[in-house]
Amino acid sequence: MTSQQPTVTDDDHRVVKFKPRALAKPPGAQSVSTHDEVAAPNLVPHAKIEVSDYRHRMLMNIAALIFTLLLTGIGVWLATTITELRQTQDCLMVGRRDCSKMPPLRAFPPRSAESI
Repeated sequence: MTSQQPTVTDDDHRVVKFKPRALAKPPGAQSVSTHDEVAAPNLVPHAKIEVSDYRHRMLMNIAALIFTLLLTGIGVWLATTITELRQTQDCLMVGRRDCSKMPPLRAFPPRSAESI
């Protein structure tokens, strides 16, 4: 029995060298005039940061937390509702007729023998 091997040519073993692109200016770079700005162009002195920025950021964090909790609550409610509907449908598919939710017997006050 002969083994079938692919024929290898010199063209199959070529290594292509990729050169990274060099940008003339990085994105978002501005023209800089002083030496201090060249050393740290993106750093803002602490004196320029206002209290309102901090307050706004905290308010946005609280709003995001409330939104996340709201979505989580809606997701839990939706999952339990779907589970209850599925259980009711399974009960009906089996052929039972008493699939509706019944309140527990403890919820009703006990009857006296005279009222029967």
